[in-house]
Amino acid sequence: MTTATVTRHGKHVLRALGTGAPVFVLLAVVLAALALTDPGFYEPDSFLSFVKRAAPLVILAAGQYLVIVCGEFDLSVGAVVTAGVVVAAELYGSFPDAPWPLVTALLLVAGGVIGGVNGLITTALRVPSFITTLGMMLILEGAVFFWTGGSPQGALPAAFRQLGRGSAFGWLPWAVIVCLVAGAAAMLLMRSDFGRTLVATGDSERTAALAGVRVARARIIAFVLSGVAAATAAVLVGGFSGVSAQAGRGYEFEAITAVVLGGVVLGGGRGSIVAAMAGAFSLQALFTLLNLQGVSGALESTVQGCIVIAAVGLGAADWSRLRRRRTNPSEGQPL
Repeated sequence: MTTATVTRHGKHVLRALGTGAPVFVLLAVVLAALALTDPGFYEPDSFLSFVKRAAPLVILAAGQYLVIVCGEFDLSVGAVVTAGVVVAAELYGSFPDAPWPLVTALLLVAGGVIGGVNGLITTALRVPSFITTLGMMLILEGAVFFWTGGSPQGALPAAFRQLGRGSAFGWLPWAVIVCLVAGAAAMLLMRSDFGRTLVATGDSERTAALAGVRVARARIIAFVLSGVAAATAAVLVGGFSGVSAQAGRGYEFEAITAVVLGGVVLGGGRGSIVAAMAGAFSLQALFTLLNLQGVSGALESTVQGCIVIAAVGLGAADWSRLRRRRTNPSEGQPL
């Protein structure tokens, strides 16, 4: 391999990391702190258990990234997770012999439909996505509470729960495999023409439209994929934690926190999906570290709030400087 080839590959890696480079430093620091706090953290079973717990958030962050990078928000993903777990339990309560692939497929389709509704309302009716998905979150939470009375009935069979809590080959959790497949698919998507379309849409909707991009369709697809990601997370959460009327509570904010921690700009147009998923791992690792240090879990929301404010503030300042340099290339050059 020549020096030029190595240099070219290095540039590709740096471009893939994009503005999210600091999150990889943070992840390395937190993982090192975990190793010092718990010497057994990197034993295979312990580390794979950590990745298994992080898998739903990583998948949600990937879906949330697709929506945010094109200039929108999706606050309904946590409610989709809860609804997915409860609906699966209710389905098995009525049809105990239903094959798990069929139930899983139904959940994925339902998640995609919910995402499609969010996208259509946002693009066709011009309702801000923040309001649209906030309304969908409240609708789903209210429907789940009305349907179950706050106490879901039924149980998820062992076959359905295998993806969330079982292992392949006797040692590799299925949740880790699902996470790797979802992450690889998301990365390939963002390297495609559609991925570049999403970024262009978030950067400048008008410019993208003038270039022939079907902006509404791109955003609807992003919402659909976010809904499918949330349904996938629901399958893993249901398998790992069981049935609960609050299975997905807070996941929407954790996903957004992970994305902004990865350097993705709220408002769209800039960010790396790899960094967004690394943000999810960093957040899960940080929560794990706080738990090992005996810090109250009630402070997790405080930590998330601080991260969001700091990351968005730093990102906005950096993005503002970059735009000024694009507008006036001579800015910042020596006289």
